[in-house]
Amino acid sequence: MTDAPTQPADAPTSPPDAATPSTGAPTPPADWADPGWQASARDWVAGQLDRAGRRITGPVEPRVRPWSLVWRVPTDAGPYWFKANNAGTRFEAGLLGALARIAPGQVPDPVAVDADRGWSLLPDGGETLRDAFARHRDPAVWEHVLPRYAALQRAAAPRAGELLALGVPDHRPGALPALLAGLLDDPDALLVGAAGGLTTETSARLRAFLPEYAERCRRLAAFGVPDSVQHDDLHDGNVFAADHRFFDWGDASVAHPFGTLLVTLNSVAHSFELPDGDPVLVRLRDAYLEPWTDRHDRADLREAAGLAVTVTKVSRALSWRRALSTPDPARAEYAEAVPGWLAELFEPDRL
Repeated sequence: MTDAPTQPADAPTSPPDAATPSTGAPTPPADWADPGWQASARDWVAGQLDRAGRRITGPVEPRVRPWSLVWRVPTDAGPYWFKANNAGTRFEAGLLGALARIAPGQVPDPVAVDADRGWSLLPDGGETLRDAFARHRDPAVWEHVLPRYAALQRAAAPRAGELLALGVPDHRPGALPALLAGLLDDPDALLVGAAGGLTTETSARLRAFLPEYAERCRRLAAFGVPDSVQHDDLHDGNVFAADHRFFDWGDASVAHPFGTLLVTLNSVAHSFELPDGDPVLVRLRDAYLEPWTDRHDRADLREAAGLAVTVTKVSRALSWRRALSTPDPARAEYAEAVPGWLAELFEPDRL
């Protein structure tokens, strides 16, 4: 789920008190159209910008999706971006603040985050890779981007427990079979029998597939690659072209790191019209896996990547269900994504 056009990025390290610590208290769903909520958010943004020596120079430009509200905020130093997440993706603000500390220079440095309210404020990051590809189509750029992203995941792996404590969803291989079973017990999310949803036959097939899915998760975990943050929506619209920082973490989870290849390779194949198994996709997979060859055999890494791509299709369905846990009627526009990703379990993978 991409949440902003030319979204935030590079900035000086935020001051030590820029992040509002989480109290752990639950926050009720926000009504983003409520004038009182908007006034509170504007006051927060103005206050944080004032502390950073910036002044708002005009009205905000909003963009609303069921999972987030984004404001482009004009200032005397260029645009800044305010983001408010819904309850299902509220963890993103706290995660972004943590990753800025764990892997400096790899994600946008927030001016401020409020983890309890799911608010973040970031400076503009310039064009995305997608913008750059519109002028010069070169998938080889990903050969530089993916090892950089792998380095972020390796840095975050020892802090996986900290990320889970921030509310980042637990999609580790050991947790996914039960999560899939629970999702199959949610006919409303799966639109069983409805247009765009699962057929009763596919629903039954998925239930029969549960033991095999659990075995694949077990095999994946057995390779011993540490769980870490997994963006789960890493495509060219979520990477800045200038410095290759990674943004829009609302789909993220703590999971097997190689699951990121599902969306990334699908996106590259679609953007550059590459067939399954194309040598470019193989090269990008191997470039991503290379940082792990210091501790793991290449053949094992490739096998683990294949398992992770399949296993992560359930993670995608779960992230969409989480993002659409909102009364916003606009959710209906995206509801088919939940059953759609589960049905992908029976489709061939890119590699």
